[in-house]
Amino acid sequence: MKLRVATRLSPLARWQADFVADRLRAMDPDLEVELVARTSEGDRRQDVPISEIGGKGVFSKEIQALVLEGEADIAVHSAKDLQAVTPQGLVLAAVTPRADARDALVGSTLADLPSGAVVGTGSNRRRVQLESLRPDLRVVGIRGNIATRLGRLQGDDPLDAIVMAAAALDRLELDGLVVDRLEPDLFIPQVGQGALAIECRSDDAATIDRLTQIDDVDSHRLLDAERGFLIRLGGDCDLPAGAHAVLAGDRITMTGVLAVDGRVARHRLGGEDGPALGAALADHLRAELS
Repeated sequence: MKLRVATRLSPLARWQADFVADRLRAMDPDLEVELVARTSEGDRRQDVPISEIGGKGVFSKEIQALVLEGEADIAVHSAKDLQAVTPQGLVLAAVTPRADARDALVGSTLADLPSGAVVGTGSNRRRVQLESLRPDLRVVGIRGNIATRLGRLQGDDPLDAIVMAAAALDRLELDGLVVDRLEPDLFIPQVGQGALAIECRSDDAATIDRLTQIDDVDSHRLLDAERGFLIRLGGDCDLPAGAHAVLAGDRITMTGVLAVDGRVARHRLGGEDGPALGAALADHLRAELS
């Protein structure tokens, strides 16, 4: 049997697709896997902030379309790039074991950055948290693939540091560049950060069954909880918001952050129903900032 895997063309996306393909082949050594790679709108328009292009979905919609149109059987995404609501005709069938969900600083630790230091990020969530924790820093927007962003630490006008997803650097064996992993209680990650999400057509029972075999139930449950937070916020735009859930037994504890008009609120809640917990956390943060 052949399984066609839709992915973006970036080195990180290809790594993620290969990782999922290896897990599937481990379950079925006779499986033939073919990568179907495309450039997403977010990759093509690297000179425009993500929030101006359309926010969440700019890295996933064209990959999802390959599956919906029958050109691929599954799509592999960084879970943090997904829209809050799965498009009609698709199902989020599997989530891989979550890697490091933390954000990481390259170039300097947060504590060692001098007053006035310039830090780069393309994320509104990261920007508002940096400005809240270190209002003496100057935060500037950057876009591009990982190599492009790392390149901003050199040249004629280098940045003092950049903030990136730790998991991305780990996966590309660039973890030696990380000088500071920011703990989630201090610096709340993006919804789904560190996890890989795998979608297929909702009417493709055979592929759903195949993907279920590689699904990490706990990681999937935590992702559903965090997506519940994003859904409640209407989070298909690049909101300055983040949430991070952890599991202890059957109980989920989730910490969230939301910024409105320069004000930043953080809160933590616990419960067993993940999506309901995420919605309650979003309601609490919005009420605090209203």
